[in-house]
Amino acid sequence: MAFTTLSYTKIMMIMMILVLIMLENTYVKTQRIVPAVFVFGDSIVDVGNNNNLPTLIKSNFPPYGRDFANHKSTGRFSNGKLAIDYLVDALNFESYPQAYLSTHGSSNELLIGANFASAASGYDDSTANLYFSISLSKQLQYFGEYQSRIVGMVGQANASSIFSGGLYIVSAGTSDLIQNYYISPILRATYPNIHNYFNTLLRNYEQFIENLHSMGARRVGVASLGPLGCLPGAITLFGVGNNNQCVDRLNYDAIYFNRRLNSTSQLLRNRLPDLNLLVLDIYQPLYNLINNPIENGFYETRKGCCGLGIVETSILCNSLSIGTCSNASDHIFWDAFHPSQAANHLLSTYMIGAGYSLVT
Repeated sequence: MAFTTLSYTKIMMIMMILVLIMLENTYVKTQRIVPAVFVFGDSIVDVGNNNNLPTLIKSNFPPYGRDFANHKSTGRFSNGKLAIDYLVDALNFESYPQAYLSTHGSSNELLIGANFASAASGYDDSTANLYFSISLSKQLQYFGEYQSRIVGMVGQANASSIFSGGLYIVSAGTSDLIQNYYISPILRATYPNIHNYFNTLLRNYEQFIENLHSMGARRVGVASLGPLGCLPGAITLFGVGNNNQCVDRLNYDAIYFNRRLNSTSQLLRNRLPDLNLLVLDIYQPLYNLINNPIENGFYETRKGCCGLGIVETSILCNSLSIGTCSNASDHIFWDAFHPSQAANHLLSTYMIGAGYSLVT
């Protein structure tokens, strides 16, 4: 008999509690479970690398960050913490790996890892180039630069231990579709069948993981695509005549891509047996939250909290935006494309439960 969505949510929460108990029984509270965390990808995990870039895709201004520590707009695309922040909390870090382009270079900042993610980046470098963001290729170059700095600080042997023992998180693909393929006549003419575009994205993903492995990565968690057709901004842009419901064709694209992501990841595991590579399912947990909001403490699923919540993101979500809600914890989405802190907290529980094997 199939589980109901509510029972699925409860089961995942119980699993999360059990995982945290096991982690705390294995490690003293003050000891980090992994030596460092390295983050690559897009706005789902960007913590401020775009702040000083000549791009419009940034969020280092109010009301972004209004529920973060000291109400600070750090460059996170949310009202508070991201899912990656909660993951770092669970790993017993006392502070978060900083945006690499904003670090001042002190050993304490760099030795716990770094965040290289850039909003509007994707597996297709042309996506980042279109928005003057940092492509995944460039993020990897920055990681190489970072590694040289760490070797200079602690020596090759200690640095290699940090690189091989660290946890690597990758989140990309959403911008390739929402901010590039779906709105680009040129790209759609080049790839009339989106599956052919997926071939390109997945080849780039495969190469990225191979390069990351060659640089020392051994524990890599890769986020799947979420239900793209249920993002408020996607419903506004691509759901005309859809009665404000999720856009099925976008969700079907995400499901198909995720299947291909899993099969490509299996090929990588076969080829690189010392690589612990895990695809973290974001699609089903977020889809369940959207379709069963009340059971999870939410009341708004079709609009973001910021402004009217239908298109506002980045510079369109600002202190002058009319209609911004007073309590973002009622909303699954903070802006038209990114989850609220409350939703990120729940999503992180699924990530932590599913990713237990990466840190043991």
